Amino acid sequence: MAVASQPSPPLAAAKPARGTSQSDRTRWLRPTIRMRLTLLYGGMFMMAGIVLLVVIYMFAASALKDGVPSLGVSGRGITVAVDGCPPLPSPASIHEINAGLNRCLEQEGAAALHTLWNRALATLVGLTAVAFAFGYAMAGRVLSPLGHITRAARRVAGSDLHSRIELSGPDDELKELADTFDEMLDRLDRAFESQRRFVSNASHELRTPLAINRTLLEVQLADPGAPPETRQLGKTLLATNERSERLVQGLLLLARSENKVANKKQIDLSEIVAQALEQTRGEAEAKGVDLRGDCPQAFTLGNGALLERIALNLIQNAVRHNVPVDGWVEVATKPQPGCAALIVSNTGPAVPAYEVENLFEPFRRLRTERTSSDKGVGLGLSIVRSVVRAHDGTITAEPRDGGGLVIHVNLPQP
Repeated sequence: MAVASQPSPPLAAAKPARGTSQSDRTRWLRPTIRMRLTLLYGGMFMMAGIVLLVVIYMFAASALKDGVPSLGVSGRGITVAVDGCPPLPSPASIHEINAGLNRCLEQEGAAALHTLWNRALATLVGLTAVAFAFGYAMAGRVLSPLGHITRAARRVAGSDLHSRIELSGPDDELKELADTFDEMLDRLDRAFESQRRFVSNASHELRTPLAINRTLLEVQLADPGAPPETRQLGKTLLATNERSERLVQGLLLLARSENKVANKKQIDLSEIVAQALEQTRGEAEAKGVDLRGDCPQAFTLGNGALLERIALNLIQNAVRHNVPVDGWVEVATKPQPGCAALIVSNTGPAVPAYEVENLFEPFRRLRTERTSSDKGVGLGLSIVRSVVRAHDGTITAEPRDGGGLVIHVNLPQP
């Protein structure tokens, strides 16, 4: 069943501000080095302040207890009144006056210690807050080169190998780290540039003789006077040449797809799958395989040609590795939270679970090390996995009950 093309995707809506605030809150709660250094500086100051406060309190309490003598009054008919203390009975006996004075001294000492403790504690809290703020500022200043290195690494992760950190400042450990990172980027840049030149040269050097051979064979086969033996040999050589061309094209695509896709566009995955289904329908009908498609809109970000290669390789692989009678292939796209999913399931030979991962290796097939048939060149699933990784997606495969595979491809949404 053909899948009708869908209308152009709507423009992506702007993200709400609430998502940004949630991201900011998450960033503040992350256990970053700066936050850990801040907590370390502030915590050490607070512990030292608490120890100092306890020691001062103990010394003050000891001084008030040991340094103030007991007071006494002797005589008769004496009336004593002390501010801040309960009034003494008047007239009072000598024993009552002495006891009242001692209670007053103890009460005044306790009040002085309490006042000292409260003021010292308030001072400690204020100084601790200042210490945390100072520690946060100093940690940010000390770690600012790391932020510069991180931003440069992110630019490099976006396939910009020409960026360099070029950190200035004292010749410390962070400067050494930045210089080492720059040297590594230089080597990587040269290596990738060499790889790009090699792929370009190999594309020309390998395709040109194969194209010439194909032209010569087609001219020979077009000759009506050619002997039957020559025509049969020409057909065999033409098929071999075509397989070599597919192998070279697959190897070059595999080499290119190992890199990240820099220029991504919003693409409707259902349209990509519809085109792949149409291209594979003739081969499926020739093999007697029922090709089914259920493809609602599912938008993703990527390169259209590479995404089409994902769908085409998966569908062709499902058609070619199927059962001889009553085989089928089901292809579906699904919009899921955070990703667009492509699911391809098919009938086919039973696949042990431990063999599934090997199917994604180059030139590997079920129970064989190298390809040895006309079903393909053994690079289909390897190319699919490389292209999916280049799009920051994931691919998983699992054996299907009754034979065949179920392959899930998840690609990030715009």
